[in-house]
Amino acid sequence: MVTLTLDMGLIVIATAGLSFLGFGAQPPIAEWGRMVSDGRIYLMRAWWVTVCPGLAIALTVLGFNLLGDGIRDALDPKLRRLTEVKWKRKPAFSSSKGS
Repeated sequence: MVTLTLDMGLIVIATAGLSFLGFGAQPPIAEWGRMVSDGRIYLMRAWWVTVCPGLAIALTVLGFNLLGDGIRDALDPKLRRLTEVKWKRKPAFSSSKGS
């Protein structure tokens, strides 16, 4: 599961890169890489045409990576054991009202 979610980010970037170069789906089908490529012409006048699909790519890849990291943290027995020990420790300073 963790490997799948982390690889999804690579798949999104590879697909967007190929469609940016023109090797993706043909123009009636919308792809983020094609949108970024087509928006390069209008970058000075309408920057959002390029930035919005690029931001969508970045947020999707970040989302998949954070999801994979969260699944790894939830399922890793070594990490779970470390956090349990950490929470069971006594505090270093105790506040006593008599001092």
